[in-house]
Amino acid sequence: MTALCALACAAGAALTACGAPDAPPAARPAPSATSAAPSRPPTLAPGPSGLARVFEHGPRTQGKTVALTFDADMTADEGPRAEAGEHFDNPQLIATLRRLKVPATLFMTGRWADEYPQEARSIGRDPLFEVANHSYSHYAFTGSCYGLPTFSVDRLRADVERAYTALRKAGVPNAMPYFRFPGGCYDRKALKALAPTGATAVQWDVVSGDAFATDADAVAQQVLDGVRPGSVVVMHCTRSAAPVTEQAVRTIVPELRAKGFRFVKVSQLIGATSGHR
Repeated sequence: MTALCALACAAGAALTACGAPDAPPAARPAPSATSAAPSRPPTLAPGPSGLARVFEHGPRTQGKTVALTFDADMTADEGPRAEAGEHFDNPQLIATLRRLKVPATLFMTGRWADEYPQEARSIGRDPLFEVANHSYSHYAFTGSCYGLPTFSVDRLRADVERAYTALRKAGVPNAMPYFRFPGGCYDRKALKALAPTGATAVQWDVVSGDAFATDADAVAQQVLDGVRPGSVVVMHCTRSAAPVTEQAVRTIVPELRAKGFRFVKVSQLIGATSGHR
């Protein structure tokens, strides 16, 4: 679906995110950027065909807001690579977001939370951030998804729920009812399978190009050129697969603030979208 996903999968690495299965379908107002996660986060109700709704960006006419999202990726079969010293986390990026006071949404795979439970807990309990669901395995639920291993769509709900279980086990208290498809790949069958979980599918409208990039300035410029009011930016929280993301963020944040943009979480954009209807 995107050059980012294609590049990631071509290099043999997975890049991913997490949510809460029992959230109600009705949308509710979003909290302030620094407030604690709401007990009943805003979601988009399934459509008339019983398909989970797909959220790509917020309103274009309700102020200059932008949501930075970071996929904390690790597939179910990458344990040996972690044991060999590969870093699928990026604590320096999280520290930079905290230092710059940038709210963000992290889409976390359950396997990542299993590997880095202390980091998952720290992120999940920080009111600056919200954690959402990027599946447990990071296997695709459609065919031909940039070379990712695939699950049959009837396993989607079990994999989503397994991810929520892993997040709770790691100490994430309020995983959000948002789901990002591995590889960004979905079809009608996948959306129908997702609907019973109560999660809203979250995509993006700005691709950062940070996967396997070596030029932080180029990543930053791609984001700055693409952001519009209400944008959702996809980036990654994986040192080995996205090594220049933290450096790019140090450019992106002050530049967007200088242009009058305010950083928000995905929940706030969804809340603004529902209120705009």
